[in-house]
Amino acid sequence: MTQPIRCDAVTSRRDRKEFLALEKRLYQNDPNWVPPLWSVRKELVNFKPHPFYLDADSQAFLARRGDRVVGRVVAIANHAHNRYHDDKLGFFGFYECENDQEASDALLAAACRWLKEKGLTDVRGPVHPSLNYECGLLVDGFDTPPTFLIPYNQTFYGDLIEAFGFIKCQDMFCYDAHMDELNDLDPKLAFVIQEATNRFDVACRPLDRKRFAKDVRSFLEIYNLSLQRTWGYVPMSEAEINHQAAGLKHLIVPELTSIAEIDGEPVGAGFGLLDYNPIIRRIGGKLFPLGWLSLLTQRKNIKRLRVISTNVLPTYQKWGLGLVTLARILPDALEYGIEIGEFSWVLESNSLSRNTIERGGARRRKTLRLYDRSVDV
Repeated sequence: MTQPIRCDAVTSRRDRKEFLALEKRLYQNDPNWVPPLWSVRKELVNFKPHPFYLDADSQAFLARRGDRVVGRVVAIANHAHNRYHDDKLGFFGFYECENDQEASDALLAAACRWLKEKGLTDVRGPVHPSLNYECGLLVDGFDTPPTFLIPYNQTFYGDLIEAFGFIKCQDMFCYDAHMDELNDLDPKLAFVIQEATNRFDVACRPLDRKRFAKDVRSFLEIYNLSLQRTWGYVPMSEAEINHQAAGLKHLIVPELTSIAEIDGEPVGAGFGLLDYNPIIRRIGGKLFPLGWLSLLTQRKNIKRLRVISTNVLPTYQKWGLGLVTLARILPDALEYGIEIGEFSWVLESNSLSRNTIERGGARRRKTLRLYDRSVDV
């Protein structure tokens, strides 16, 4: 006889270990799955300190049948989001589950009840743990591995989540473009780049190794300011900016970045990040003791570049400076040996960016989805 489902809050060291182990077990035979960087995962699920949780609360849950862990989820109360948007929205993330509707329902119901106790009325997800980190459920594009910091999940998760009453609120797209195709831009886009460069006398440069920390911080500050009107956006806190800057220090290749300046002041920033996932798979997601060394010494062999963000200060956003900023990276990426550029992720509602990327010859490769519903169960 099938044993009943039990869903409990994660409270002990053993619970936390089982929470992390479930992910590895569920995907052990999936050739496209890439393990997370486990040390980073522990921080993002709030098992170790992370500055995001200075202004957020969370509770992890495990679903069991007997002694077997069959699912997990984290409920997240992001206070910064609700202040910024004058909202009462909760979130769920880090969802993993066997193909078991009863277990999935129990997990999501537990998350909803916890959020309701916090005074929240609706729930959105999955986010890990916010839109400034990994987010979205993969609903299309299961045939290839994910790029660095892009989620991957079982094909049936969408059915489980929707059966609980969640409905789509926003899709996010990942686009692929071969570098030789980008080198042959739509003439209209090439014209915009030239006109914007001349109009504002823009100078673009890579991040400077001699003032690397300052430049990374400039990028993150531009990121914060440029996205103020973007759907779902919440500014990163000062502590998060510092934490992100420290984490990116060894992963960024300066030649694959761009700072756009007018009269010596940064107004735009483009950020390409190598797809470290093939190396992360080989090291099993473990940075220590020698994983970091592998990331640094083997990255010259990486052929895919994820263009995470091209951001411009609001004053200049309608003048094509994003394209100017991005164009600086192209020749250096080709020299580095990059063969494919991935633009990810791009909001479905961001028609300007989508149209520009598609006109440049990029093709949609993956679709990620965010869901909403009431916390009432």
